[in-house]
Amino acid sequence: MNVLIVFAHPEPHSFNGALKDRAVQVLEQAGHEVVVSDLYRLGWKAALDADDFPGTRLAPGFLDVSKEQERVSASGLTPADVRAEQEKVAWCDLVVFQFPMWWFGMPAILKGWVDRTMARGFAYGAGRKYDTGMLKGRRAMVCATTGTASSLYEPDGIDGDINHILWPVHNGIFRYLGFDVLPPYVAWMPGRVSPEEREAYLEEYGKCLLTLEDTEPLFFHPAEDYGPDERLKPGVVARSGFQWNPAGERGATS
Repeated sequence: MNVLIVFAHPEPHSFNGALKDRAVQVLEQAGHEVVVSDLYRLGWKAALDADDFPGTRLAPGFLDVSKEQERVSASGLTPADVRAEQEKVAWCDLVVFQFPMWWFGMPAILKGWVDRTMARGFAYGAGRKYDTGMLKGRRAMVCATTGTASSLYEPDGIDGDINHILWPVHNGIFRYLGFDVLPPYVAWMPGRVSPEEREAYLEEYGKCLLTLEDTEPLFFHPAEDYGPDERLKPGVVARSGFQWNPAGERGATS
């Protein structure tokens, strides 16, 4: 299995760094090939801007990002840093996002990696999303750390269910592009637990990684559960993330 770890933490000796290092160690010892994109070490440019679109614009007076992404992809003008990351994505069977939970989401540098790397024309296009996504057949997962305890991320916790918080990544990025989405691994407030507990996290994560090929992905509704308006059909009980189907509650169960 070819594994791409996209690492987004400014401190290499952080617990995120330890999780990344443990993943590399465990996966390579198991015979897998691993490549790490250390975004801070790469000096990754997070902002998608006009510099990403060399050559003659389709509309010189107006930047249409999606059309320009398709243009540079089709014409071989994708900037070198973006092209290098796209080659890693095309190579991998599994991508892992390794990051600290900041403001209920990914660090800006990782969001910028998605904005620039998962470009239209490379990672998605007209009619190529979700079940027909261009990266279908690959797997993806999140490995994250939090600053607070797991109890805050329960369905009744003040921060909300962790799977709801990760919905923009799980559904809006991974599933949208066609990936099968594996359950996340979360190390809860590693900065506030004992060294023994941190080591237990690393051991647990290592065991999790060794079973990834047999791990059942998270459930997402298939295309046939949706009507022409791309809303769940009446009678289909919502089972993904924080989807809710008012029509489903009035009708029969699926």
